[in-house]
Amino acid sequence: MLTLHTKLERADTVDAELLLPYDQREKCRLRARLASGEEAAVFMARGSVLRDGDLLTGPAGRVVRVRAASEPTYSVECATPHILARCAFHLGNRHTQVQIGPGFLRMRVDPVLKEMVEGLGARVETQMAAFEPEAGAYAGGGHGHGGETHLLAPVPARQRIHRPRDPVTP
Repeated sequence: MLTLHTKLERADTVDAELLLPYDQREKCRLRARLASGEEAAVFMARGSVLRDGDLLTGPAGRVVRVRAASEPTYSVECATPHILARCAFHLGNRHTQVQIGPGFLRMRVDPVLKEMVEGLGARVETQMAAFEPEAGAYAGGGHGHGGETHLLAPVPARQRIHRPRDPVTP
């Protein structure tokens, strides 16, 4: 199994791709399959999020590009910027993750929030789209310097990610 635990700023070549929906890109420990079908273990610091285009590597030296998978979302559009701002305010007031785009908001499917923004005057459509919500004011984004690598999290000595169906071993 390929282990990925270090984020790269850039790479000359990319060896594989890892297609993940947002809920998997925000997990700190993840067992997934690359586009090729090969299994990979991803170790990240708690609270970090993988973004579309991030480059990961590990002990094998291979470089894997993260891709945001299309998933069910709501696209929120409004007749005026004022209504769009009101919708963004009320969604943020409910601590809802929201992607902000030119003239639209995108959020996870939630019928209660859909009804709320429609009540504010928004048009809401269900769309299959990559979900890339705002990082938030307190997210430790930082900035990179040429060619730096960033260890995402301490890699356990035993690099096994258990599945619920795996037998428990001492």
